[in-house]
Amino acid sequence: MNVYDAERMADLLAPIGYEAVDTPDAADLVILNTCHIREKAAEKVYSDLGRLRRIKAARSQGGAMVLAVAGCVAQAEGDEILRRAPYVDMVFGPQAYHKLPEMVARVHREQGAVLDTDFPAESKFDFLPKPEARGRYSAFLTVQEGCDKFCTFCVVPYTRGAETSRPTDAVLADARNLAAGGVKEITLLGQNVNAYHGASPDGGEWSLGRLVAELAGVEGLERIRYTTSYPAEVDDDLIAAHRDVPALMPYLHLPLQSGSDRILQAMNRRHGADDYRRLAARLFEARPDLALSSDFIVGFPGETDADFQATLDMVDEIGFIGAFSFKYSPRPGTPAAAMPNQVPEAVRSERLRVLQEKLSTCQARFNARAVGTRMAVLFEAPGRHPSQLVGRSPYMQAVHATAEAELMGKIVELDIEAAHPNSLSGRLPMDGAGARRALA
Repeated sequence: MNVYDAERMADLLAPIGYEAVDTPDAADLVILNTCHIREKAAEKVYSDLGRLRRIKAARSQGGAMVLAVAGCVAQAEGDEILRRAPYVDMVFGPQAYHKLPEMVARVHREQGAVLDTDFPAESKFDFLPKPEARGRYSAFLTVQEGCDKFCTFCVVPYTRGAETSRPTDAVLADARNLAAGGVKEITLLGQNVNAYHGASPDGGEWSLGRLVAELAGVEGLERIRYTTSYPAEVDDDLIAAHRDVPALMPYLHLPLQSGSDRILQAMNRRHGADDYRRLAARLFEARPDLALSSDFIVGFPGETDADFQATLDMVDEIGFIGAFSFKYSPRPGTPAAAMPNQVPEAVRSERLRVLQEKLSTCQARFNARAVGTRMAVLFEAPGRHPSQLVGRSPYMQAVHATAEAELMGKIVELDIEAAHPNSLSGRLPMDGAGARRALA
């Protein structure tokens, strides 16, 4: 979501004369687009601001540097940022960045800090320009924002606000614009994306499954993904889409967080371990080649060795092919931060090490099974070596192969030859005469 928001900020700034540069030393405007999910991410903002303060102070050519903090840390800690870093010129939350040109003008006009962390009544999407492909072959597309679930560890409801869904015609228009520019794959974004219930032209609402089915008809669009999902809101329409829509990739990120019912209840997750098992079984039945990745938090307050073992057992049972895994991080203002029986740091660290080792084994096993298969890969970028291209498999694996540059942006079938820790390598299949052939 932050990548998408940053791209849209660039779209907003382009009409008033800004273009991207590679380093902050050359920038007239620097925006830190921030995340507040974990303490480490939030604290990094202040260390980055200290570094940028020195660059800003040293500017002797090109005029003054405007320094801004955007995103969820700005939303949660706007006044604190200006207190700790009074040299910051703009602080604005994720629902206010559509006013970025106006805020830049205010800074130059008033020579004072601008703070905007309101949740405006109007949707920011009504003021954003159409998303552009910018030479990319895959793109993000936000369809839903906010969350009403209030997991006890999470700040998202406080920084992103209540769940809202974009109208279906707006999403389809953005997708058509991206596809017309050469985008072959879109990833639909939302804090709770499968809670999508967008207003449709007929006066009703579409579910995410219905939206996916309609997007599959957009000319030029060949692959669809979505993230991040909430297990309790995966409905029949979405499961049917995995069965019936070939463009929907057979890879789903479905956060579990813990394999322990006791911990899931303490987290205020609206599913239990058995609920998750049953949902996974239904998805695998609908799409037998489907694979799951997930999110995990270890060391949640009160987590015992038995609770942690339940998580390890779940990893073995489901066979996740990837995961984001973290030590529990107390976030100010969340219920979990005030819970008793906080798990010691050393215990959290050791549990994370054990979990990540198991997850890495699962991922390596899945990658190894790809060797000897034929896989469709969307080539997106040059590789590290001459005459090499890199792309993504249906399962988000990086795949590199020797291939002509003209295959960039094409979906090509490759014979997978080897599995590496973080990627696969493949080759173009041979035709009957022994020549390499590409199937775009």
